[in-house]
Amino acid sequence: MKILKSVFWVLYRIWFYILVAIPIVIFLPILMISIIKEAWYPLFFKIARIWARFILFGMGFRVQIEREQKPDPDKSYMFIANHTSMADIMLMLVTVKNPFVFVGKAELTKIPLFGFFYKRTSIIVDRNDPKSRQTVFLRAQRRLKQGMSICIFPEGGVPDEAIELDQFKDGAFRMAINHQIPIVPITFADNKKRFSYTFFSGSPGKMRAKMHKFIGTDGLTIKDTRELNLKAHKLLLRQLNHFNT
Repeated sequence: MKILKSVFWVLYRIWFYILVAIPIVIFLPILMISIIKEAWYPLFFKIARIWARFILFGMGFRVQIEREQKPDPDKSYMFIANHTSMADIMLMLVTVKNPFVFVGKAELTKIPLFGFFYKRTSIIVDRNDPKSRQTVFLRAQRRLKQGMSICIFPEGGVPDEAIELDQFKDGAFRMAINHQIPIVPITFADNKKRFSYTFFSGSPGKMRAKMHKFIGTDGLTIKDTRELNLKAHKLLLRQLNHFNT
C-alpha cells in the first residue's frame, strides 16, 4: 500500500509539470509577443490566468473563492498571501482579476519554460545582490504607474512544514505605504495539503481562498510599517486557524 502511494505521488508530481508545460507550448507564439513590451502585459496576464485555471483543474483541485471585498479594476493594490505550495502562484492568478506583477525569488527563473517567462514578467529579488532592494522598488514603481498591481508572498519563502504561518518581511508593507496603495490580504487554506513542497505528498480536493477586506495605507508613514505587518499577519493566522477548526 505504501509503495502504491509513493508511485501515485511521483506520477502526480510529473503530471503537474506536464500541465505547466502544455499551455505554454500551445500559447507560445502569443506569449512571446506579449512580453515584447511592458505595455502588453495585460495580454500576458489574461493568458496566465487561463494557464493557471488549466493546471488547477487538471490537478483535480476544486477552487472555492470567498471575497469580502472586490478590487476596483481601475486601481492598484498590494496583494499578499501565505506561501506553502507550488500551486500558490496559480491560485493567486485565479483569485485576482486585476493585472498584477509578482515580486519573487530568483530561484524560480531556473525552472524550464516557466522560468523564461517568469523572469521577463516578474520583479525578481536577488538576495545575493545588495542593490536588489532598490531595483525592486524602482521596477515596482514603474509598474504601478502603468496601472498594474503588485503581488508579494511576505513570508519571504516557503516555511517549514510544521510552521502554520511564518513571520512576514517588511518589504510588501513598506512598498504599499510608499505608494499609498491598499493591501489586499488573501488566505490560502488548503494548498499545503493539496500540493506542498514535500515530494511525497498531495492529492486532489478542495482548494479554498479568502480575500479579506482591504487594509488601507492612506496617511501612513514608514514608521507604521511594523504595525501594518503585524496587523496583516494576525489576520491571516486567525483565518488559517479558523479554516483548520
